[in-house]
Amino acid sequence: MAPTASNTSALLALRCPRCHEGKIFTSRALSVHFADMPEVCPVCGQPTEPEPGFYYGAMFVSYAFSVAIFAVTAAALYFLAGDPAIWVYVAVVGLLATVFTPLSVRYSRMLMLYLFGGVDYQPNWVRYVPRALRPVPAPATSRG
Repeated sequence: MAPTASNTSALLALRCPRCHEGKIFTSRALSVHFADMPEVCPVCGQPTEPEPGFYYGAMFVSYAFSVAIFAVTAAALYFLAGDPAIWVYVAVVGLLATVFTPLSVRYSRMLMLYLFGGVDYQPNWVRYVPRALRPVPAPATSRG
């Protein structure tokens, strides 16, 4: 995949902030492992967790997403469904919050990584070679 120069496009595509090519999440959003991330970007080798506990701040962003889901759903039910019973609000908001949890978690982590990760887009990055695939240097021989 060719990298995009736009940070917004790369963030929305869930790509690495450094190379805009590597996928930050290892599985699909609609799986049990929707929050699994590799330790480093598979393309450029940028660490996906800049420091231990970095993504604790993403909980607050995810909370903001949940509040937005609640507010939009409640307003839509009020105006489009004619103010239904309270159990309808609880059921629909609960269902939508559960359905959108994988996206909320993923995008809250991406916002944290792009805004506070300290990584800028580098169009001329050096391709990363995993340690297991690096050539082994020849042993030095000593003549004496």
